[in-house]
Amino acid sequence: MTLADILDPLQQPLVTALGTPVSWTEVLGFGSGALCVWLVARQHLANWPIGIANNLFFILLFTQSGLYADAGLQIVFISLAAYGWWTWTHGGGPGSSVLPVRSTSRTEWTWLLAAGAAGTLGLTLLLSRATDSTVPFCDALTTSLSLMATYGQCRKRVESWWLWIAADLVYIPLYAYKELYLTSLLYAGFLALCLIGLRDWRRDLASHHRADRAVAA
Repeated sequence: MTLADILDPLQQPLVTALGTPVSWTEVLGFGSGALCVWLVARQHLANWPIGIANNLFFILLFTQSGLYADAGLQIVFISLAAYGWWTWTHGGGPGSSVLPVRSTSRTEWTWLLAAGAAGTLGLTLLLSRATDSTVPFCDALTTSLSLMATYGQCRKRVESWWLWIAADLVYIPLYAYKELYLTSLLYAGFLALCLIGLRDWRRDLASHHRADRAVAA
């Protein structure tokens, strides 16, 4: 049995939505992705293994759809998930095994924005010249925004939710354009979950600030 024999059933249509076949891969990506974002919003450690499973489904889905940067991004996400998993359990510092929610520093914002701009430009040029992508800029932009947001998620930076919101606002019409309607719907759900996550993490950050002031007093 070859790898193609194993993957082929996942590529078969399960249902038809808006006249477009929806594969098992897209359905499984939908479910695992929604669960992952919900777990992140709840700061639950299980978001990392669920997220890795989601990345594997999306590698297959995006490769089939010609979204090559997004497919490659999933491989990076898997590496970052391993880092985030370790950081959430070991990054709390002396006397704490839990990483607290914090704000993004000015230094972090400076290099994140510089890296995001450079990444978007470089990927746009690469996709335009080396692939048959029909959406090189949007593919590159969402890739850069997602990497920036994932870094913030790994470090529990509350502003990472704003970066995910920005990415989702591009992803939703992009996937609809590519006729990945279920995935587009998934990202609309992600957008709602991101707003909930932003609210919850901001509350958690405010409670940490109150605790810090109480200790200082």
